[in-house]
Formats: sequence, C-alpha cells, structure tokens
Amino acid sequence: MTVRMRFGDRPCPVTDAQVHIWADDRPDRPWPPEGHARAHRSSAFTEDDLLREMDIGGVERAVLVPPSFEGDYNDVAIAAAHRNPDRLTVMARFNPLAPDAITHLMELIATPGVRGFRMTYHRPETWEHLRSDANEWFWATLAAKSIPVMIYAPGQNAALRDLGARHPALRVIVDTLGLTLRMRDTELDGPIADLATLAVNPNIAVKATALPAHVTDDYPFRSLVPYLRTVLGAFGPRRVFWASDLTRVPRIYREIVDYPTALNFATAEDLTWFMGRGISTWLNWPYQWEL
Repeated sequence: MTVRMRFGDRPCPVTDAQVHIWADDRPDRPWPPEGHARAHRSSAFTEDDLLREMDIGGVERAVLVPPSFEGDYNDVAIAAAHRNPDRLTVMARFNPLAPDAITHLMELIATPGVRGFRMTYHRPETWEHLRSDANEWFWATLAAKSIPVMIYAPGQNAALRDLGARHPALRVIVDTLGLTLRMRDTELDGPIADLATLAVNPNIAVKATALPAHVTDDYPFRSLVPYLRTVLGAFGPRRVFWASDLTRVPRIYREIVDYPTALNFATAEDLTWFMGRGISTWLNWPYQWEL
C-alpha cells in the first residue's frame, strides 16, 4: 500500500488521471502498422510494472487509458482493473462508427471497472469525426447515462465548446490541457489562454497531463506556475485533474507526483482536488477520503 501524501494537515489519496499499460505486438493481437513508431517504450509496460511504480511514487490509484499506438484494445486495461478494483479503473477506447457500435458500447458500459470512454481526435483525418452528426448518438447516450468522456483533440477547442453546449449533461474532460505533444515552454501561452475560454461550460473539465514534459526547466518545473494558475483560476480546482502519463514523460515518477506541492501555487484544499479528489468525483469512482 502506498503512503498518502499530505497537503497541509490533510492526507490525500493521490489518483493519477492518466497512465497506460499495454501488451507486446503479437500475431493474435496485432498492432497497427504505425504503432511501433508512436509507442512510448520498446516493450510492454505491464500491470505489475505500473503497480510497482505507483508504490514507489506514492500514488494510491490510477485511471488506465488504453494507448492508441497498440490499436483499439481494452482487454489488458480491463483485466488489470478487475484484479485491482481498489487501485485501477478504465476509460475505454471506442469507435462509434463501427458496424456493431451500439452493441459494443452497451457491453463496455456494463463491464465492471469501466468508468467512461477516451476518444482521440488529434489527426486531421479525425477532426471532422468530433463534429460529425454520425457521432451524435454516442454523445447523447453518454449524456443520458451520466458517463464521462475524455477527449484528446489539441487545437479543437471550438468543437469541444460546441459539443459541451449541445449536450449540457455530457461530462467532458479535455486531455493534455489542449496541448500537442511537441509544445514546449512559451509555446504553451496561446493554447492555455484559449483553453480557459472553455470554462464557461460547467460540464467541461480539463486534465493537466504530463506537464513536466512540456517545459525545459528541471524539477520542480517552476515555469509551469503561471499556466497552472490560469487554468485553476478559470475552471476552479474541482475541474482540473493532475495526470502523469508516466510512460511518455522522461522524468522520475516521484518528481511528477511531487511537483504540485513543491510549486506552492494552490491551497492545500485545492491540491486535494487537483491530485485526486476531482477526477474521482468526476468519474464517480468512490474512495475512502478520510483516514
């Protein structure tokens, strides 16, 4: 069992809002052709690898996001969540345009350990899918069933704003603060300012994913402070969720976990929401809050 961090006088069960685990490419479970070029590591990162890192890093719980580079698989993440229901949960991958999409969606919704869905619209050929009428049934179903969705769509804030307005009961989490993977340092200025305009939609939250990978200064990454203050000021601490994206970030996990407290950019109460209470509440993932 990990040791809970303390924010002020209060212990906090840290929940990482995004981590990946995956299996190696193999004939019975093949990756897409371009998968290896985008993979975070050269070999599988397993459930055991993750739990070991979590114990070392002081992370009590984590949200599994199946990575796109291995294809549209959920099996590895769901199996890990089944074995570790107190520590792991899943935001499943899903294709609303598949022929059997409705049946598959209902199966995933009924699967223990699946809390919601994670959609990716980060390539030009997928941008129109975010706006497509063909996907309206999917958003409407999630809204009606109060199921949250994480969306990775850098540069598509206008479409996300429209989506939140069209479906006010849909709980949307904007991934990576709307940043592309290659953005560094002052390149964050414009995207973060634009992201803040989404805060008028009360059903939109944001995920502060892998932020140390977006700056070139060393721990505790002080250049992040103005961006964190902008986002927290716009959305409030209950709609901003810390996430490591551990396998993508060339930093020690403990540094990624500790930097929010070291930067002293928020109150102890706000940090409890940022570091776990917020994502747990948004995903309806109950936990023992008080020791």
